[in-house]
Amino acid sequence: MHDGGGAAEPPIPVLLYHAVMDDPPEWIAEFTVTPKDFLAQLDAVVASGRTPVTVSGLVAALRGGGELPPRPVVLTFDDGFADLPGPTAEALAVRSLPSTAYLTTGAITPGLRSLLPPAPMMTLSQVPLLEQYGMEVGTHTVTHAQLDTLPAAALRRELAEPKAVLEDLLGHEVAHLAYPHGYNSRGVRKAALREGYASAVAVRHALTSQSDEMYRISRLILRRTHTLRDVEEWLDGRGARVAPFRDSPATAGWRLYRRTRALVRGRVFAG
Repeated sequence: MHDGGGAAEPPIPVLLYHAVMDDPPEWIAEFTVTPKDFLAQLDAVVASGRTPVTVSGLVAALRGGGELPPRPVVLTFDDGFADLPGPTAEALAVRSLPSTAYLTTGAITPGLRSLLPPAPMMTLSQVPLLEQYGMEVGTHTVTHAQLDTLPAAALRRELAEPKAVLEDLLGHEVAHLAYPHGYNSRGVRKAALREGYASAVAVRHALTSQSDEMYRISRLILRRTHTLRDVEEWLDGRGARVAPFRDSPATAGWRLYRRTRALVRGRVFAG
C-alpha cells in the first residue's frame, strides 16, 4: 500500500460496524445496525462469493507475506459494544466469517473512563472470548480521543497503553489500530508506526485497494439508513470511491477547526 491518486486494482470492501442492537442510545443510533439487518447483511456477504479475511490477513498479503483470495472482504467492529462477544460474534462464527474488532480500552475496563457517552459495553475480561469466536483483536485507543488534535505525550499514551493492555491480556502481539472517528494526520500515522503497529484503519467511506495506504486503510461505515442494496453494491465493488485519494480542502479545514477547538475546550467526543 502507498500514497497515490488512484487505484487500478479491484476494490476491496472493508465494512465498519459499531453496535448491533434494536434500541441503542441516541448518540450511537446513526451508526447502529439492527440484529435483523445485520444478519441479512452477513448473508449477503456469504452470497456475494467474497472471502472474508481479517485485517492481519489483508495486511500480510499486501506486504508480500501471502496471497489474498480473488474476492476478499474485511469485516471490522469498533469500540466494543455489549453485543460484540455475544450475538454478534455468534452470528459471524455460525457463518465462518472472520473479522477484526478494535477495542477502546478505557470504555471496557472497570474503573477507567473514555470520551464515549454511556452505552452498553463489553468488558475487558470478555476480550479472550472474542478470539475464541474467531475474531481478531486490535486497538481503538484508551479514550476514543481525536488523535490529530493531541500533543505528542497524550498521543503516545493513546497508542501505547491499549496495545500493552491487550497484549498482556491475550499473551500475543496486538498489531492493528483504528483511529477514533477515523481522524488522523501524517504525524499520527508516523506515531502509529513508531509504536509498533503494522497497520491502521481510518474511515473515509470508501472501498480500499491494494494501492491504499497501510496506515489509513479506507473503510465503509454502516449507518442505520443504509439498505441491503447498498451493502450488495459495495460487495460488488461499486457504490463508493476507491482509495487512495488525497484529502479534500474541506477535510483539511475541518481538521484545523477541530485542533483549534481542542485548544479552547479540551478533548471532546463530538466528531
